[in-house]
Amino acid sequence: MGVLKKTTGLMGLAVATNPHHTLGALYGKILRTLQRMPESSAYRKYTEQIVRERAAVVQQTKDVYELENKINCGQAEELIIQAENELNLARKMLNWKPWEPLIAKPPKGQWDWPPSKA
Repeated sequence: MGVLKKTTGLMGLAVATNPHHTLGALYGKILRTLQRMPESSAYRKYTEQIVRERAAVVQQTKDVYELENKINCGQAEELIIQAENELNLARKMLNWKPWEPLIAKPPKGQWDWPPSKA
């Protein structure tokens, strides 16, 4: 079974009781939300790639410490927070529809960088 984690060492962040299940469920929800976006959407394309990679690690890895090392983006509890935030963002992106054309033409110079000195 491996070593049981007693603390995250981070103030206010309790140890997740079943991080594999929680991450698997969150990654599944994110992927289902992304499926509702056009395949050409940059957000969908790149987020889907990252989430699929992380979901594969969750399925292939039984040890929490090994999972954390392979994903290399924090402790399992931090990964759960990241996944919850990503799910919230993905749902917002569905409402915002950034892949659709602009409603009105942007002001001249809006997308210029560095900004012109007018």
